[in-house]
Amino acid sequence: MMEYKKIIPCLDVKVVDGIPTVVKGVKFVDLTKQGDPVEFAGRYQAQGADELIFLDITASHEGRKTMVDVAKKVADTVEIPFAVGGGIGNLESIKELLDAGVDKVGINTAAFKTPDLIKDAAKHFGSECITVAVDARRNSEIRPGVNIYELEDGTKAWFELVIYGGRKSVGLDVIDWCCKMESLGAGEILPTSMDRDGTNIGYDIPLTKAICDVVDVPVIASGGASTPQHILEVFDKSGADAALAAGMFHRGEYTVGDVKEYLRSKGINVKL
Repeated sequence: MMEYKKIIPCLDVKVVDGIPTVVKGVKFVDLTKQGDPVEFAGRYQAQGADELIFLDITASHEGRKTMVDVAKKVADTVEIPFAVGGGIGNLESIKELLDAGVDKVGINTAAFKTPDLIKDAAKHFGSECITVAVDARRNSEIRPGVNIYELEDGTKAWFELVIYGGRKSVGLDVIDWCCKMESLGAGEILPTSMDRDGTNIGYDIPLTKAICDVVDVPVIASGGASTPQHILEVFDKSGADAALAAGMFHRGEYTVGDVKEYLRSKGINVKL
């Protein structure tokens, strides 16, 4: 268990008109331009972010490598821990990013295609460098062999794994998948709720809590936050170790410092 709860701004990056650009969408679509990733990274470090996550959101879908050059510029700009995900499919790609100054890598699609990559990566680089990103979608079509949870409205659903940046559902139960990833050596789990992403209505508490209940490694809640109250809720109700947010920070509605001051006022241990 972490000594304090972490606040982690996320930079979703896509090449727009030939320029790597921070973007924000709703449920992984309808992306709008936000700004320069290096500038955003510096801003969030100054605000007191505990870590940063940089996601090259179309790399896997487009079958290309991560933007290592942009990742290096961000790594050179910040001193806080910095993770990169998107398009990472082998040990060579991981080494290239770590050599560029990245502290951790996030692996999603490649973990599904080649689960042993997680085991091999943990062995070569250490579990602390390996974050498994898990994109999840609620599925109300109940079937045998899945973990079923009651949702806020009293209905029931299970959580299905989605890969290729939200483009392909693969029929696997996310809760079981997270357990498998931990057993293979993942040092951290980053579940993002596709149902909540960009909706500004708060995190998917049932999803996040279900994962926190079955793994011992740190869990980063992601998808749907727009207020400090949403972050307080996910810490109080799910047991998440960290909270990732994007739009609320990109739009300037709150700073990382604002969120931490609020959380501290509510008894949450954060690093100021």
